[in-house]
Amino acid sequence: MFVDHVKIYVKGGDGGNGMVAFRREKYVPKGGPAGGDGGKGGDVIFEVEEGLRTLMDFRYKRHFKAPRGEHGMSKGQHGRNAEPLVVKVPPGTVVKDEDTQEIIADLTEHGQQAVIARGGRGGRGNTRFATPANPAPEIAENGEPGVERYITMELKLLADVGLVGFPSVGKSTLLSVVSSAKPKIAEYHFTTINPNLGVVETEDGRSFVMADLPGLIEGAHQGVGLGHQFLRHIERTRVIVHVIDMSAMEGRDPYEDYVAINEELRQYNLRLTERPQIIVANKMDMPQAEENLAAFKEKLQEDAQIFPISALTRQGLRDLLFAIADLVETTPEFPLEVEEDLSTHRVLYKHQKEAPSFFITRESDGSFVLSGEKIEKLFKMTDFSRDESVRRFSRQLRGMGVDEALRERGAKDGDVVRLLDYEFEFIE
Repeated sequence: MFVDHVKIYVKGGDGGNGMVAFRREKYVPKGGPAGGDGGKGGDVIFEVEEGLRTLMDFRYKRHFKAPRGEHGMSKGQHGRNAEPLVVKVPPGTVVKDEDTQEIIADLTEHGQQAVIARGGRGGRGNTRFATPANPAPEIAENGEPGVERYITMELKLLADVGLVGFPSVGKSTLLSVVSSAKPKIAEYHFTTINPNLGVVETEDGRSFVMADLPGLIEGAHQGVGLGHQFLRHIERTRVIVHVIDMSAMEGRDPYEDYVAINEELRQYNLRLTERPQIIVANKMDMPQAEENLAAFKEKLQEDAQIFPISALTRQGLRDLLFAIADLVETTPEFPLEVEEDLSTHRVLYKHQKEAPSFFITRESDGSFVLSGEKIEKLFKMTDFSRDESVRRFSRQLRGMGVDEALRERGAKDGDVVRLLDYEFEFIE
């Protein structure tokens, strides 16, 4: 089963907790604090594995969580950092953040790696909080939570050449006779429901990868038919081979087919029009094909490469493969995203409004709810089993302006304040 689009959950490992400890050894007068820091949580790393061809594995396992760091230990010993979780993905995988739709990584080469979710740093032990005013603190931090996010993974095939065209024009037959690929071939529309890849070798020893993509129809860029699922695979191809049924057996006009498919490619991604295109006039062994080809050339009114062939009888394939190989060699790769010119180093400074540290909302029962990434992380890194840590957390909230903001929203002594799953009492 070919799978080329999945949604999964990834989470970096949490950092290890810092420790509260004191030295009480003989001959060490006033030993002082000796709690070590926690270790860093593991990262979730995606690595390209050349042998993989599909995202099938991610249909059955959708949660990937890296291990957490080791907790700090006595005698100032640092907890061990966790090993990263390395996940193998096929070449051609594009990773996007589900919420922002930002591209996190575009993985194309064997062995290429990208950090998808970073692990949290380890919490500091009480050794870090010693000051002249407080030489024996009973404060330690919990580990920082690892980054967690939902991501979407899209597989865009790494083919040099993409075969496009209406259903039943002979794309699968062409791929089967020029390579060792064995696509399903039958006399009905949408026989091909998965992209097929084949390595094509010319008589002079050159080779390239060709992809037979499922038939497109009008409206494919909006989700009509099967084509919308596989238009993404055309994005990486250097050369587009447009296969047209010149026999017009389906009752369609070859020129109108040609215009309709090119319009679908343009509507899907304007950059596809930059790619060189070879027109293949297939089924030339059928009656009326010659007349239809002559009429097609008259309507075309542009200087395009047209190769009359018959995939069934193998007529004209040699010249076609040579022309494709020549074009692949002279056509550079097209990046998926327009890259900026880095030859001139410029730094652009922009004013960006700082995101609020917290938000306050009011529930129907009259309680106040605190939320926000910064305040939630601070809460998770506080050890509430120790009074000194709780007092430090209160000072941090006051410094962030939480107390004042609650008063402005009408909070009075004894009101309930919620943060995540916990409740506090507002005290004046």
